[in-house]
Amino acid sequence: MSAAFAEKAVLMESEDVRRALTRIAHEITEKNKGIKDVVLVGIRTRGVPIAQRLANIISEIENQKIPVGILDITLYRDDLSTRSQPVVRSTELPVDITNKTVILVDDVLYTGRTIRSALNALMDIGRPKAIQLAVLIDRGHRELPIRADFIGKDVPTSKQESVGVMIDTIDGEDKVVIREVQVDR
Repeated sequence: MSAAFAEKAVLMESEDVRRALTRIAHEITEKNKGIKDVVLVGIRTRGVPIAQRLANIISEIENQKIPVGILDITLYRDDLSTRSQPVVRSTELPVDITNKTVILVDDVLYTGRTIRSALNALMDIGRPKAIQLAVLIDRGHRELPIRADFIGKDVPTSKQESVGVMIDTIDGEDKVVIREVQVDR
């Protein structure tokens, strides 16, 4: 028996993604009263280009650059022992995060386990003043007490569905789809 995913619906097109990221960028600058001592940190894989795009939008709003880092959480995952040959990539932070406000960026918030792993990784690197979470999609079904500070779109889903985020620099287009699990017998 194997499982495959069939596209069920398009949740966001390119313009919807652009508008959501622009809104999140404004919310980040408003909540933090500017970007002094703020660092964006994208979680590999799709959190990284989302963080870079947010940085570009914020730079236009604030007329100054905001540092962007890349976080690999592979070794912090609680399912590491169940994965075959995990690929560990580098974590790259352009500034010391101690006493900074870190905006952790990811594509989809689901159970909260990825974010828990990212929090552990960040705390091993430094001691931020605060950590805030920005996600393009919040699909619910939390298993841990984690919530996003900035959300592009709330999407109620069933556990038989998955949310696919496509980002132009990785997938050739910006798009968010919902897929349904189809089990082959």
